Amino acid sequence: MIRVLSTLALLATLVTGSVASTASAAISTPAAEVGRLVALTDQQYENGPAARIRLMDPAVYDWNTAAAQKWSWSPTSANGFSGLTSLWGLPSDVKLRMDRAGAYVAVVADSRGLAGLITYPGGQRIWAANVGAANNPHSVELLPDGNVAVAASSGGFVRVYTASQGSASTKSVSYSLPDAHGVQWDPVRQVLWVLGGNRLAALKINGTAAAPTLAESLVVTLPTSGGHDLTPVLENHDRLWISTGSKVYQFSKSAGAIVSTENVGAIKSVNSMPNAQQVRTTPKAGCKTTWCTDTVNFAVPAATRTLSGAQIYKARVWSSRYE
Repeated sequence: MIRVLSTLALLATLVTGSVASTASAAISTPAAEVGRLVALTDQQYENGPAARIRLMDPAVYDWNTAAAQKWSWSPTSANGFSGLTSLWGLPSDVKLRMDRAGAYVAVVADSRGLAGLITYPGGQRIWAANVGAANNPHSVELLPDGNVAVAASSGGFVRVYTASQGSASTKSVSYSLPDAHGVQWDPVRQVLWVLGGNRLAALKINGTAAAPTLAESLVVTLPTSGGHDLTPVLENHDRLWISTGSKVYQFSKSAGAIVSTENVGAIKSVNSMPNAQQVRTTPKAGCKTTWCTDTVNFAVPAATRTLSGAQIYKARVWSSRYE
């Protein structure tokens, strides 16, 4: 059980940064890269337009105050998503990244079909595609060449879209992966790690940005099924976090093996701050769906933060680093 840490102790371990305190406010580059803020995929099952990406400050104890939310985003016609807003309502992933020009961007995915790449903090469309609601996009990643990888659980594939070729480019190449849930780029090994079911694979991306191809370089069978989240252990370039239906693992890329196991299930997202503090979400009784919560759990040191009325699916450490 994660115990609540006192406010003073938590403040001593988290970096606040000097960012604006109002929702949707612009955030300075240095503060955005501190990696101590947490982005939430706040779903709204019954009211899709109300769903948001919310960037929260864990150093603010009460997440129901204006001071806690540093930025928010949803697709609109004004920010370039005309004709695509119906594909929004169940945001399933978001990651801060840097593009080839060194500018901050964010990649987003929504289970209702949307995958997108936006400017940050401006929130303007750079690229977007309809992956298909029937395919259930679950995770998204920006590749160094400007293309975007999407894991679709119901579709059973990881797809690399040629986002580098234009704001509406839908050309893609696919890798079959039943129950695909996770994608994570590895800049050292130059592979795309993908997670689905009980399979973790490393894919080499060959060809060109305009015509990519995918090839397996490693496949690992996990001890348990229901692979769900796949994220880096920040400050440890060799480790990945993996959650399945019943376990949380740390995977060593160099060893090609699991090196630690926790017997905890139903973890929808697991990642860690640069200072090693863990950030997790687990479904909570009373939330609108069987997969959401209004609370984010922190560990080592332990704390909780609650946003009343939220339908949080994942909580992402806001860092552009891949590992």
